Amino acid sequence: MSSSLPPIIDVEASGFGRGSFPIEIGFALEDREVHSYLIKPVSHWTHWSEEAEAIHGISRDKLEQEGLSIRDVALLLNEHLFNKTLYSDAWSFDSSWIGRLFEEAELVQRFRIETINKLLTMEEMERWADTKCTLWNELDVDRHRAANDVKVLQETFLRVVGDM
Repeated sequence: MSSSLPPIIDVEASGFGRGSFPIEIGFALEDREVHSYLIKPVSHWTHWSEEAEAIHGISRDKLEQEGLSIRDVALLLNEHLFNKTLYSDAWSFDSSWIGRLFEEAELVQRFRIETINKLLTMEEMERWADTKCTLWNELDVDRHRAANDVKVLQETFLRVVGDM
């Protein structure tokens, strides 16, 4: 049932590795309620990868026009996620980008992020990638947009773990 469905978080970024920053954050709560926010970068966040843009399809211009301020996104995340533990399938990346957001906003992060692997057995972890791939093929949604990704990750969890 939905009370055992883990909340999931996903972050899209300006690029890969050092200097990259978060540009979109999405999360799905235990009841499958989904939120996502585009982030307007601050002027000194300059690292931009054309390769990353080709993957997520979010331009810097779109962020400038439609993104929320870093502080507003951090406040919204704390409001919605207070005292929760959210799970990510890219924990090292997502947690560092969330950390960068909160550091820039000069706010304390009021929720935790853990790897989804902490919830899975070895056998379930082995099925994870194939199950996720099957779901992307079944669903007609854009990949690498945070709201879509968290929906797929929650559904992947359900399929891998079995009926709850």
